Amino acid sequence: MPFQVRGRFFTAVVLRLTGAADAVFLEALDALTRKAPSLFANAPLVLDLEQSEGLRQKEEFAELARALGSRKLFAIGVQNATARQSAAAAAAGLVTLQGGRDAEPGRGGRGAAPAPEQAEPAGATMLVTEPVRSGQRIFADRGDLIVVASVGSGAELIAEGNIHVYGALRGRALAGVNGDESARIFCQSLETELIAIAGLYQTSEDLGPAVVKQRVQAFLRDEMLCIEPLK
Repeated sequence: MPFQVRGRFFTAVVLRLTGAADAVFLEALDALTRKAPSLFANAPLVLDLEQSEGLRQKEEFAELARALGSRKLFAIGVQNATARQSAAAAAAGLVTLQGGRDAEPGRGGRGAAPAPEQAEPAGATMLVTEPVRSGQRIFADRGDLIVVASVGSGAELIAEGNIHVYGALRGRALAGVNGDESARIFCQSLETELIAIAGLYQTSEDLGPAVVKQRVQAFLRDEMLCIEPLK
């Protein structure tokens, strides 16, 4: 065979349009990317159309894709689209995806390098025993992820379950990625660019001095991402 077919996990950012994809929308998007540039870095973009206005013609989707591309944001598909929107999006080169768990970004709460040495003990927990460096992505797709070292800026930890970091946590950490709202993140020093549980996130700009560079745990409570020092 001249090719291989393999499944692969990628982190996608869902952008929910709550109105028209007009100049006001683009200005708000520009403000968000200035505030949290790491949120969109190297992540495919999915447009959630459940509350959108317009976007029923191929030309509208093509123009929006061009506007996003000029900002180095690259839409790959849409979700929660009507049949007409799906057809127009497909004509513009965007796929229609099944909608995932809804999240509200900003409330607190939404070429990889070789991976370091890993092992999977009983219970499908993944154990990483070496530092996770910039550009590396570790994905525990069947349970918890334990890192007994530090995580560098630009690295990414992803787990279906909990994430434990026995060192400084920089880069991104996303737990409960399949919608597990009981997942938690624990670390010895919180210095992350982005932290998320079941789609609810906070960026470094949202973190207060009470938790930065502290031993903390992150968890969900009443649809909010809470970060508290460990006692």
